[in-house]
Formats: sequence, C-alpha cells, structure tokens
Amino acid sequence: MITTVFRRYISISNMAKQQTIERVQGLIKSKPIFIASKATKSTISEITKDAYILELDELDDGADIQEALFEITGQKTVPNVFIKGEHIGGNSDVQALKSSDKLESKIKAAL
Repeated sequence: MITTVFRRYISISNMAKQQTIERVQGLIKSKPIFIASKATKSTISEITKDAYILELDELDDGADIQEALFEITGQKTVPNVFIKGEHIGGNSDVQALKSSDKLESKIKAAL
C-alpha cells in the first residue's frame, strides 16, 4: 500500500516538475527579455521597462521555477537572465556585459 502511494506521489511530482520546466522554456522562448529574479533587476530596467520578470520569492511555485531553471541552464542562483532566448547568466554576467558596453545593444536587438 505504501509503495503504491509513494509511486503515485513520485509520478505526480515528476509530471508537475516537467510542466514547470515546459512553462519556463516557453517563457524563455516567447519573451524577448526574461529574468527569473528574487530581488534585483535595476541594471536591465535602466535600459528597458519591457523585461518580463518573475519574482520567484513572491510566487507559490517560485522554488519549482528555480529548480526548472537549474535543469535548463545548470545555474542554481538567481537572477537568471535570458535575452532573446540566450542564457546570459546571473547578475555578475549582466554587469560584465554592461561594463563592456554590450548589454544595451543586446537588449535593443532583442526588442
């Protein structure tokens, strides 16, 4: 009995996990600028107000989305930034692009 219940739980859990991964992948593909964040986005906001931002700490499934992002990108931390479907990385990667004057042109090309 316990084994059957446990197997059902694992099956339902894996299905929900796959649905979250597919949801995140859809957002990455459909949004020119997608940021999964728990706090900061000011660097991007200086350039555009058109970024699609998920505040993971404010969402019921924020932890699931963060886990899906980890499976998709290998990056466990947030922010997790995508521009035109390309995984940019986290805050240090965004700041490096800004310092090299490449961030604004990437964003403008995406929009």
